[in-house]
Amino acid sequence: MTEFDLHIKDGTIVDGTRKPRYTGDLWIKDGRIAHMGGKQTGSAVDTIEAEGLIVAPGFVDLHTHYDAQIRWDPWCTISGWHGVTSVVLGNCGFGFAPVKPDFRERSMLTMTRTEAIPYESMKEGMPWDWETIPEYLDSLDRADKGVNVIQYMPTASLMTYVMGLEAAKSRAATDAERREMQRLLHEGMDAGLCGFSIQRLGPDSVQADFDGSPMVTDTMADEDILALAEVLRERGEGFIQITQAQGDIKKDLAFLEKLAATADRPILHNVVLPSRKNPEIHRRPLRWIEGCRERGLPIYAQCGTGRAGFAFTLEHWNLYDASPAWRAVTTGSKEDKIRGMQDPELRQALVDEAEAADRRLRAIQAGVGGNPKYLVIQSVNDQPELEAYVGRAVGDIADEQGKHPIEVMLDLSLAGDLNVEFLGPDRGANAEYMAEMMTDSEYAIPGVSDGGAHTKFFTGGAYTTDFLSWLVRDEELVSLEEAHYRLSNLPAQAAGFKDRGVLSEGAAADVVVYDMDALAIDPPWIGSVEHDLPGGEWRRVQRAIGYKAIIVNGVVTFADGECTGATPGCLLRHGCA
Repeated sequence: MTEFDLHIKDGTIVDGTRKPRYTGDLWIKDGRIAHMGGKQTGSAVDTIEAEGLIVAPGFVDLHTHYDAQIRWDPWCTISGWHGVTSVVLGNCGFGFAPVKPDFRERSMLTMTRTEAIPYESMKEGMPWDWETIPEYLDSLDRADKGVNVIQYMPTASLMTYVMGLEAAKSRAATDAERREMQRLLHEGMDAGLCGFSIQRLGPDSVQADFDGSPMVTDTMADEDILALAEVLRERGEGFIQITQAQGDIKKDLAFLEKLAATADRPILHNVVLPSRKNPEIHRRPLRWIEGCRERGLPIYAQCGTGRAGFAFTLEHWNLYDASPAWRAVTTGSKEDKIRGMQDPELRQALVDEAEAADRRLRAIQAGVGGNPKYLVIQSVNDQPELEAYVGRAVGDIADEQGKHPIEVMLDLSLAGDLNVEFLGPDRGANAEYMAEMMTDSEYAIPGVSDGGAHTKFFTGGAYTTDFLSWLVRDEELVSLEEAHYRLSNLPAQAAGFKDRGVLSEGAAADVVVYDMDALAIDPPWIGSVEHDLPGGEWRRVQRAIGYKAIIVNGVVTFADGECTGATPGCLLRHGCA
């Protein structure tokens, strides 16, 4: 009689292939699914009673920034709390390898700004026992992991390593530098990388560097990107994540088509978002992707499907960086920011820019944080003299005081030592458009959690729970089978994960067991503050309710929401363990 490691009994199995759900058992042995479906003769060391519960493949989170956090939080929470069992690191071209020893400090400073990861946490929590990509991957392999991981080549790090920071930001690579970057990408792919990533947002990038200048890849030359794509084509493996928005939509899309044709490998296009009122906002890019597919160009849409809010202070906020005027007052040390916000010329520049009603800036502000006049005062640094403003909209205060809303933001921030917190109000989301985006295109992947980034004002890692509880359970607009295909199988296919994203005999046993009726995010919208980062730093979090078990490689990592302490995750070199 066979002895199994784990028996999941009488659950409703949704296998991730779109096959209709059915009631049955799932048996796990040696980290893999040994048997599914009917009753199996044998015993198990442990049993999970799953009657009335959903049993599905663990979720695959393609867009995270846990590159630092995984070193002190093996489960990559927030994502790990919400059923994510596999993550991709090194998104947007950002990361920590390859890196020369004398550039470690600068690389951490970059991440404090562009992805808003606390410096003290990185300084205390990262081992820095690598320089090259092979050394980095070996270090990541040795580290405790509560989730599975695949790793991009962070292109900004690669360019800086080869060219030096100043050159990488100011010019195209020489032929010799381009060949060296190709060589290092080959070396990294040999060691197990999954491809490369790029953010190219132009000189007014919404995610700027530590000094307010664009990130290295923001102004990267076409030829340098295409040279890296040639490496993937030559190897016949890997994929590319790219966020391309340089101001001319037609040129941006034409370049993505050229990139897909050059690489002949999957391209993850970031990011497709639905609006509340205009369906063309998401239909237009999805039609473009369908047209690309008809011409054999393997492009996927990474779609923003989470509904997490923003609550931020001007001490830490960086997501108005597309605005030169905002960058001028929010770059540098806290003292630099205070001086900038007090400077009459810089203040007037902010007001003038807002009055000019730049369309790109309006769109960015609507998506991240909100238009300043609609922001609500959330807290005032425990200063009694400011308490009367709590709960009020910036625009209302501005009308009352005869000021511009920007002036109100600056004045309140200065009065509260930059720790007055502004809340982007929940203005609702269009469930119909969100569901349409997830059901009408075969190539639309939910997510863009940004997990591990913007830790003091964003909680996108809860998108999986939100997707299931909102679009499947509450709105009944997406079927359970379709949801699990989108959350697990499709992203695994796009990213080259082997034996992940589905429940099938012989596949890796990454499994979630949850109660659909109980599924919830705690607390909703903006989360709560927890002081659980190294260096005494805090972050904003949203925990999960309703997960009976989260299982990685056959081992339970969370039981009824509590971490078991197990770290069975693997570095998946070339997509497999």
